[in-house]
Amino acid sequence: MVFNNLRLCAAVLTAAAVAAGCGRGNEGPPAAATARPDAKRVDPATAGTVTGRVSFEGTVPQFPPIKLDSDPACAAQHPNGLPVDTIVVNNGGLENVFVYVKDGLGNYYFDTPTEPVTLDQKGCHYSPRVFGVRVGQPLVIVNSDPTMHNVHGAGNVNQQFNFGQVVQGVKNTRTLTAAEVMMPFRCNVHAWMTAYAGVLPHPYFAVTASGGAFELKDLPPGTYTIEAWHEKLGTSSQSVTLAEKDSKTVNFSFKAS
Repeated sequence: MVFNNLRLCAAVLTAAAVAAGCGRGNEGPPAAATARPDAKRVDPATAGTVTGRVSFEGTVPQFPPIKLDSDPACAAQHPNGLPVDTIVVNNGGLENVFVYVKDGLGNYYFDTPTEPVTLDQKGCHYSPRVFGVRVGQPLVIVNSDPTMHNVHGAGNVNQQFNFGQVVQGVKNTRTLTAAEVMMPFRCNVHAWMTAYAGVLPHPYFAVTASGGAFELKDLPPGTYTIEAWHEKLGTSSQSVTLAEKDSKTVNFSFKAS
């Protein structure tokens, strides 16, 4: 009974904080960025593609499932514990790797998408764990669980935010205003919950899936640094040069530490 009363008090206090302090994050999108006078647009007729795969070498670490006994609503969804998904290897390919153009784009200008990216809390973990979002693009954060979550956007470049989502189905919108690779998201109620966002001013990024595969489409001709980032295994970079209508393959490999 004491535990339930404490949770109720926490929920009430968090709800009050949300009502008082979260309006700032739910306003409409910011005004569109102004292009530099010398900014260029990508010509689709000359653009190319970079494809590749991120592989994993060595023995895949095995982690015991996370026990969720601290929250019965979470435990009910994972009676055998929550599998740890920090290192996901599928047919030798490493998934949840953020691959992006780190530099080389110069003064190209890109419109900011108005379609939001969604970060869900479902099954007491963040989904997706790793994702990309554009600077200025709406980010909708959803609580799909029948329990309280607390969303902490722990940016080092972007302003940090921290708000509670007390009831199932609640949504909050945030707009990230600066490039940052990567920005962590945590839940202050459930310590095991983590996600990472690559926040970029351009559309050339991907998250590996399907056995480590990725694709960066519609890149203009040029020489670029392509970087692959993994939350536990670090980063790896390669240079690639694209001619007009060119297609190149860039592969990365990470080893067990």
